[in-house]
Amino acid sequence: MSKFDVLTIGNAIVDILSRCEDRFLDENGIIKGAMNLIDADRAELLYSLMGPAHEASGGSAGNTAAGVANFGARAAYFGKVAEDELGKIFQHDIRAQGVHYQTLPDGTVPPTARSMIFITPDGERSMNTYLGACVDLGPEHVEPQIVADSKVTYFEGYLWDPPRAKEAIRECARIAHENGREVSMTLSDSFCVDRYRDEFLDLMRSGTVDIVFANKQEALALYQTDDFEAALTQIAADCKLAAVTLSEDGAVIVRGEERIKVDALKIDSVVDSTGAGDLFASGFLVGYTSGKSLDVCGRLGCLAAGIVIQQIGPRPMASLKAAGEAAGLI
Repeated sequence: MSKFDVLTIGNAIVDILSRCEDRFLDENGIIKGAMNLIDADRAELLYSLMGPAHEASGGSAGNTAAGVANFGARAAYFGKVAEDELGKIFQHDIRAQGVHYQTLPDGTVPPTARSMIFITPDGERSMNTYLGACVDLGPEHVEPQIVADSKVTYFEGYLWDPPRAKEAIRECARIAHENGREVSMTLSDSFCVDRYRDEFLDLMRSGTVDIVFANKQEALALYQTDDFEAALTQIAADCKLAAVTLSEDGAVIVRGEERIKVDALKIDSVVDSTGAGDLFASGFLVGYTSGKSLDVCGRLGCLAAGIVIQQIGPRPMASLKAAGEAAGLI
């Protein structure tokens, strides 16, 4: 019997969100829609330039774990914070969501990671992330029994930026597969794919990763093509299962020769797209670990993504479980 449905591993980050015009991004050299890695000085500068801001615990995999728990499923999380105020915020928030989180902080230097997220009028988010304590996540922070007790271990592609995290991921994959579990990853963003394309493909083709999450741009970047059908064919060949999101066009699930198209949730407007892909993964994995059909898994993913983009911040304030029940999906 498994103790957890989904274990997620990622950069433990507190998001600082603020609205801005596109002009602000241009004036400050921020790549729109990307995750821009920055140092401590740049973090202080951008924070000083921000308008009124909203703080919310984030980090891609942390958001996914929170979504899984919000659905009423069993979630665990590995991620590193420091013994500082932002670290306390992150610990409180993820545990308050019902996620098992016991990764211990080691002092105050480097500080807890933070991401300055600028939201333009179209709802697009542009992230500027100082990784801080995240870079210290390593194999010693892996809790082997938690990995063995989790149906799926899921990690974010962003973890390939801090070097020791790679070792932790490979150790988790070894433990998971030895215990008959599965491993999943998200490609995170197309710039991340450009940095680590060969390594990501090796993770998939070697069987280290079973399930891959991507959006359309990431899938195209992975195979360096403009032909989406060709990218789908290739990703289906390279991994056991893939879910590719298509923004307002929903998602497509591929497994071997199967192609399952799922519609997006109908909404009036996008408030903030932060966390959309993270929450899609949470809904999909909740369905997958409870034995639902791939169609229902995709619909649960689109439901969660559609709910979170109607609010500010990456962790849903509404009950995903109640929404899933109302939609007849759980």
